[in-house]
Amino acid sequence: MQKLRPGKALIIKLMLVLLLVMASWVIYLDAVVRAKFEGKRWEIPARVYARPLEIYNGLALDAENLKLELKALGYKQTAKAGAPGTFAQHGAGLVIYSRGFMFSDGKEKSRRVAFSIDSGVVSRFFVAKGEQNEILRLEPLQIGGIYPAQKEDRQLVTLAQVSEGLVEALLLVEDRDFENHIGIAPLSILRAMIVNVKAGRVVQGGSTLTQQLVKNFYLSRDKTIVRKATEAVMSLLLELHYEKQDILETYINEVYLGQAGARAIHGFGMASQFYFGKPLSDLTIEQSALLVALVKGPAYYDPRRHPKRALERRNLVLNLLEEEGVLGTKQAIIARGRPLGVIDKPSYSTNRYPAFIDLVKRQLARDYQQEDLQSEGLRIFTTLDPQVQERAEQTLKSTLASLSPKRTSPSMQGAVVVTGTESGEVVALVGGAEPKFSGFNRALDAVRPIGSIIKPAVYLTALQQPESYTLISPLEDKPFALEFENGERWTPHNFDNKSHGTIPLHQALSRSYNLSTARLGLALGVDEVSSMLTQLGVARPMTIYPSLFLGATSLAPLEVTQMYQTIAASGFNVPVRAIRSVTTSEGEELSRYAYEIEQVIDPGSMHLLQYGLIGVAKEGTAKSVYRYLSPDLTVAGKTGTTNDSRDSWFAGFSGDYLGVVWLGHDDNRSTGLTGSSGALRVWGNLMSQFPQRPFDPIKPSGIEYYWVDEKSGKRAEDGCSGARLVPFIEGSQPAEAQPCESGFSRARHWFNSLFK
Repeated sequence: MQKLRPGKALIIKLMLVLLLVMASWVIYLDAVVRAKFEGKRWEIPARVYARPLEIYNGLALDAENLKLELKALGYKQTAKAGAPGTFAQHGAGLVIYSRGFMFSDGKEKSRRVAFSIDSGVVSRFFVAKGEQNEILRLEPLQIGGIYPAQKEDRQLVTLAQVSEGLVEALLLVEDRDFENHIGIAPLSILRAMIVNVKAGRVVQGGSTLTQQLVKNFYLSRDKTIVRKATEAVMSLLLELHYEKQDILETYINEVYLGQAGARAIHGFGMASQFYFGKPLSDLTIEQSALLVALVKGPAYYDPRRHPKRALERRNLVLNLLEEEGVLGTKQAIIARGRPLGVIDKPSYSTNRYPAFIDLVKRQLARDYQQEDLQSEGLRIFTTLDPQVQERAEQTLKSTLASLSPKRTSPSMQGAVVVTGTESGEVVALVGGAEPKFSGFNRALDAVRPIGSIIKPAVYLTALQQPESYTLISPLEDKPFALEFENGERWTPHNFDNKSHGTIPLHQALSRSYNLSTARLGLALGVDEVSSMLTQLGVARPMTIYPSLFLGATSLAPLEVTQMYQTIAASGFNVPVRAIRSVTTSEGEELSRYAYEIEQVIDPGSMHLLQYGLIGVAKEGTAKSVYRYLSPDLTVAGKTGTTNDSRDSWFAGFSGDYLGVVWLGHDDNRSTGLTGSSGALRVWGNLMSQFPQRPFDPIKPSGIEYYWVDEKSGKRAEDGCSGARLVPFIEGSQPAEAQPCESGFSRARHWFNSLFK
């Protein structure tokens, strides 16, 4: 046998090695292709939703606030509200054509509903189209997401959810031979070259959809020969293993279509929400054409920044649809004549309410791993009310700006927490004067001295001892000094630097006198008051000194909210919560954060405290709140001011909302504001913007009301001049009675009428 010449043998050996290397490379690429396509294709961010607005007869609702929420949801105001995602208003009458939504308890179908809003109340609710249900539940506003590290955002859709027109447009523009080629299409490249030469510019690409998908899904955007070769081989492998429909569906969910800050918009489902504020299934043909037009260059054809370019490109797509007979001439002319229809800004942003999202994340961290939140497409349904949140942000900002520049500076900060009075659900949370910027969350992390906000705990400790204290128990409001073992002295004084002699307990609370409160606290004991704070829901360790009675302890606004939540809920511990439930992307419920309550304070003594806190608002340090509210709206609350007016606090509640407001400087400088001249103004301004019920505490068993003479403290007859109607735990009422000193006077004090 003739031997090969050494040179030829070497070439054959090199070719064999090359073939071996090539085979290994293809085997490796095959493994890569299959592993990603058959495994978890994408990390899908968790989506965070506000509470769904439910509209029904009798609902307290402000028309302007409703319109605010509808516009945030991307609804358009039209003359007749004739299509899903639109609404109409004619005087007090409103018509809403909802879009429908898949809730964890089932699908809410699209419906057309008419109703009126008269004096802040919904009436004449009527279903004009759709299921006859007496409650309309709008889709919840998406208020944010928890995104994967690469900041990609997408909403997965199936091919069945994509309109035929969009698919036809996509294939016509990007890959006409998609159904026939094997992943690469040399003829398509040639055809694209001819079309581009005829057009004088690049109007058609040569890569197949499969190649585009491989480039985006597996490879970098480098324009190198090796990358192109890899792309071709992987495209062949992809077509070898998978059906065309699988590849097309993956492409539709993968393609890059825009940028929202650091968040990349991928897939037609997400792009539809991003540009039009509605689901893909609701798009018109020209809107579908625009999305297809964007594939070529989302930045260059950005319809918000470059509407002229985008319009030309969209109409080019419509022309192709007309040329291929997908659209009739008349349809095409109408479609080309329509505007782009892009909403001014996305219907939601990454961080619409960053301080609230911060709270949601902290509460979720107790039950979920961060990687699951960033990748599993979970849906998180929260308690946030967009109407209250928007108003809270605006009110804090405008009120801070309106405060006298002589007393404040532009750097003054604030925080607002609003919850449902009975539910403990956080409906609004503002973490600073610039609420749209994330950063230091003062609602959760600004741990500040709370001043007189603490006093209800002192008085409640006393009122739990009916044998010793009632609302009319006399207290000494006189100076004193307390000397400690280390020689230090504590000499509290009143805000007005006066002493007020002997006064009834309820008045010491409503006027927020320090001397009488400190004397009462010393009589009760620091440990007892500290224990009461714990019962009210304060978990943070406190400094156990007598100065505690006057608020020389520090809490964050959310912690103050928890404390007052127990008071507003009549002694029930109602955990403040921001999440209602968590579901999978398909709607299967994973967690439900149920409404849980526990009676932790005797309801009788709590009722007496609530009486005292109503007095604070009606005749005490918070009476200026009625500059903002109707006198018919009974509210309860407490002001708080710390040393040198560094912190201004107000906590108050109506029948619907509990709100806590803090104002102060981050560097602890004086604000020059008291609780009533600062935080109360924010609270009053905010609460005046919502129709709501007065706070009307239910009288528990064992509580009886008696007329009492203010001066003597003895029981009086109904309507005596100078008499006051006061609740007592049965058995603690004054035993001694006296007749009216100046005859009967039926002119009753308006305050007393609240408790009849």
